[in-house]
Amino acid sequence: MSAEENLNKILVSLVVPVYSGAPYLRELVKSIERVREAWIKDAAPLCLIEVIFVDDDAIDDSARVLDELAANCAWVRVLHLSRNFGQHPATIAGILHSCGDWVVTMDEDLQHSPEYIAAMLNVAVSGELDVVYANAVNDVHESPLRDIGSRLAKRITAILAGDMSVLKFSSFRVIRGVIARSASSVCGHETYFDIALSWFSRRAGTLPLHIKDHRFIEGKKSGYSMRKLLSHARRLVISSRVKALRIGGYVGVGAMLFGAAFAAYVAFMEFFFPGVFGARGWSSLIVSSMMFGGMTLFLVSAALEYLSILVLRAQGKPTFFVVDRSGDAVIASYLKETVA
Repeated sequence: MSAEENLNKILVSLVVPVYSGAPYLRELVKSIERVREAWIKDAAPLCLIEVIFVDDDAIDDSARVLDELAANCAWVRVLHLSRNFGQHPATIAGILHSCGDWVVTMDEDLQHSPEYIAAMLNVAVSGELDVVYANAVNDVHESPLRDIGSRLAKRITAILAGDMSVLKFSSFRVIRGVIARSASSVCGHETYFDIALSWFSRRAGTLPLHIKDHRFIEGKKSGYSMRKLLSHARRLVISSRVKALRIGGYVGVGAMLFGAAFAAYVAFMEFFFPGVFGARGWSSLIVSSMMFGGMTLFLVSAALEYLSILVLRAQGKPTFFVVDRSGDAVIASYLKETVA
């Protein structure tokens, strides 16, 4: 397809971080090519302009396989990172090298089918959304321990972060290009990418899909170790304005109020019923402990929450952002007829 023809198209870029994907990459490119050719054949207003593979210092033969694929397909691009940085930094690197009006991120191991991209785009443009996540409706790993543990860990992290939208997060995403690149540009080493996306737009939705982690099901090996999962959770909480800190403030205020009420009760009882408290001094100790302990807890909570605001500002959270959604109608008209 010529550059002139592309000017009239809505461009779609795919970004795929790669760490141990050598057995899957050729089949993945074939799947992507089928989608790309189908759009060309249908004269769709969409053009899958590129797929950017980011070699995150892969531990297998992925780098060689990727270079071979890039040599045979002009629309396949490969970035080789100098060392292993992790999935999110690799994804960010790929996004910053993309040029699409929409950016799709997906895993290397075929658990995310390129055939779902049109359906995810349809959800985005029909709902005027900026981000759409794939939401697995089945047990992804076919392992009760791992699947339940994964859901539980995500829910706990969402509660700690004070943001239940965390439950939507998935590495299979369709993102409006300008938002994807803007969020990527402000991400620091400890920034969780999906949290950065939420700084630029809260218009995020999900599409229920059947997703299977064949790598884990067939080989009992996962691309995520427990250490990596804990690191993900830690960065997610750090990148959030930790609303759980407010609980400490509420507890502190509650302790002060209880202390004040108990002090009034003790004063009342001693005034009208002298000697009702057999042991002297303990009531004063409780009151002072509750009052000063509550005040300390409240002040620490307030200081930590203010610090979290400063951290988010340092990380690049914007005051405002402008987005153009005028091109969505063209995609919506096409996808309405093609997506069941």
